Amino acid sequence: MVDYQLGFHSYFASEALKGALPQDRNSPQVAPFGLYAEQVNNSAFTAPRAQNFKAWQYRIRPSVLHSPKFTLIKESLLRNHYHQDDVLTPPEQMRWSALATPHEKRDLIQGLVTMMYNEAAAVHLYAINQSMENRYFYSADGDWLYVLQQGHLRFKTEYGVIEARPHEVVVIPRGVRYAVELLDEHARGYICESNSSTFYLPERGPIGANGLAEERHFLAPVASFEDKTQSALLYCQYQGRLWQGQINHSPLDVVAWHGNLYPYKYDLDLFCPVNTVLKDHADPSIFTVLTAPSLNLGTANVDFVIFPPRWVVGEDTFRPPYYHRNIMSECMGLLTGIYDAKGEGFEPGGMSVHNPMSAHGPDYDTFAHASQAKLNPVRYQNTMAFMFESRLPWQLTEFALMSELRQQNYLNCWSSLKANFTKEVIE
Repeated sequence: MVDYQLGFHSYFASEALKGALPQDRNSPQVAPFGLYAEQVNNSAFTAPRAQNFKAWQYRIRPSVLHSPKFTLIKESLLRNHYHQDDVLTPPEQMRWSALATPHEKRDLIQGLVTMMYNEAAAVHLYAINQSMENRYFYSADGDWLYVLQQGHLRFKTEYGVIEARPHEVVVIPRGVRYAVELLDEHARGYICESNSSTFYLPERGPIGANGLAEERHFLAPVASFEDKTQSALLYCQYQGRLWQGQINHSPLDVVAWHGNLYPYKYDLDLFCPVNTVLKDHADPSIFTVLTAPSLNLGTANVDFVIFPPRWVVGEDTFRPPYYHRNIMSECMGLLTGIYDAKGEGFEPGGMSVHNPMSAHGPDYDTFAHASQAKLNPVRYQNTMAFMFESRLPWQLTEFALMSELRQQNYLNCWSSLKANFTKEVIE
């Protein structure tokens, strides 16, 4: 059984062994049970309190124990703005099919591929069919937001264990060490890496006190630990490259911890959508689950937005997403079902990108149906789409640009659109 604590960015204390956490009234020179005290900071020391993230760990061995040198994994397809491919991203709309289940054995380290990145974030895909055995990983570049599309996963972290299923997301903060175990035959999903800021809940503004994602639905792990001495590999993402080092023990040996820096998960099915109830068409920002804000007021380095099952009741309006061009860059994915703006071709596990001022909107069949449909209340169900939206353009990797997964005929979905202009007055 896996235990969790409730809350988002709350300050938690957790111990897997009673008495392992020092008591502040009598803070000892040596931590209880001979444990090593180690602090992890994911923000500047002098960052404002609401943006200051730290955790004190009480562990069996300190993290400095590893081989003298890390070696570069040159064949890795991991990228971000530190490590870029020498290719140009064209301005047209693009879409990709889903990654296939690999034929050879691949764990998370082997099953990662980067599709796009910018100065603030990166988007990776994973397709795996085995667990990480005596292999551990951490990112020194950013927080990783896992969006599970297929397969149950177990994240064994320094802070405890998180088990997650499709329609759940897991956030692993920068620097946290972990291993991913496969609980099904295979798994597939998306990862958004935030390099410049951590993820926060968006402000609700006029929405008020309730709606969207609630703090109480975010779950953090309870302390558990491994005390194993064995030869193992420690992988690190550093400056966009994948590195490998040798260790002789499990790095998941934190017996107790306290702080507001820890991994957590969230069930997307608990999201409470807010939408139009009379007329007109609200912007997709009302569906924001998490945001990594920028220094530019009102813009985000990356927003995580979902389009869940919901009622649509607006009248005197075109209900699907309208045709539009905007300054934000949209990377969309699909977890389940059909996205309401596309009739076919956008498959679960696939993705699309529409960069700044790249026009997009519903395909012809969706437009034609929505233009003639009676505007009775309709429930969108058995669907879950999402978007990683950034204020910066998405730069494609060479893999994404040249991959056979890229749908070269994507623009054909709009080819049937024709001029409906008439000079007759519509009554």
